[in-house]
Amino acid sequence: MMFQRLLVRGTNWVGDSIMTLPALRELRRLFPTAHLTLMVRPWVADLFADTPLADDLLLYDNRQESFLSGVAKLKAGRFDAAIFFQNAFEAAALATAARIPRRIGFATDGRRFLLTDAFPVTPATRRKHQLYFYLDLVAQLEAHLTGTNHVNYETPDYRLPVSAAAQAALDAKRPDLRQVAHPLAVVPGAANSRAKQWPAAAFTALLDRLAAEHDWPLFLVGAPGERPLCEAIRQGMQRPERVTILAGELSLRESVALLSRCAAVVSNDTGPAYVAAALDRPLVTIFGPTDPNQISPFSPTARHVRKLVPCAPCLLKDCPIDHRCLTGVTPDMVYQALLATLEEHRDLHPAWRHARL
Repeated sequence: MMFQRLLVRGTNWVGDSIMTLPALRELRRLFPTAHLTLMVRPWVADLFADTPLADDLLLYDNRQESFLSGVAKLKAGRFDAAIFFQNAFEAAALATAARIPRRIGFATDGRRFLLTDAFPVTPATRRKHQLYFYLDLVAQLEAHLTGTNHVNYETPDYRLPVSAAAQAALDAKRPDLRQVAHPLAVVPGAANSRAKQWPAAAFTALLDRLAAEHDWPLFLVGAPGERPLCEAIRQGMQRPERVTILAGELSLRESVALLSRCAAVVSNDTGPAYVAAALDRPLVTIFGPTDPNQISPFSPTARHVRKLVPCAPCLLKDCPIDHRCLTGVTPDMVYQALLATLEEHRDLHPAWRHARL
């Protein structure tokens, strides 16, 4: 059965949304003639605005809109099927209330009775990296509909395209960045989880070493609410003039364009790290309460640094003890990982091929 008007309920956060990219590409392959609408939260929409993965975007924020408003939006779309990458009960409830005939997803969050096509989350699926979680849903759906499965598990296409329009938007907002050569971006915040944040003093020490030993342009990036953190990190530096703060100045679309120009990125386990990986930027991600074997930036250019402790991964948003998983990560550990990934991927920046790192 080939669906004509297909709704895909995306995930809520930037990092999770990036990890759905291979599955979205597989849906395009499976339903090449369907009109595909991607339903997402407003703050992740920019990730998909310039991609061919969706014919249009449907924005819905249950913190600002009522359930009935969401139902009305779905009814107006006249969808004949809905596929849920989001595992929440509400996603299936909205589609059921909107009377979408086929409702497809994993049987999670007590929503099995709302799904017409409910697939199990197998133990093998739970052990995999999260990127394969979404691929498994498409694979089970394809096998269910066609009796075969051609999902690409060996080389999933995780990349995020960057449009000329996004680059132009960045240049229009910050023309001073046009001529900046091989900048290095540092992401000290962590959306929705204080437990993921490497200490500010550690970021200050790392930036001091980078400023002392290299001439790379250094940028602190993040959300508007992370600007005070960035200011505190810069103020603690011996040479604060070496760092430019961009936190809160750029839209997500413009931030993607900026990260695409970076020679490297250092980040906590948060959205920009996943964007950087999808852009194949040399990347070092600092891990604490989460497990990089199951959720981490997915790219051969991505490395992670962590301190193995008995209580990690705990997946908590606030550490109830001494935050040992992240205080145990030293600035030197991150610095050495950064040099290693730059050395390994120096071909990504031709000007660096013969440079001393």
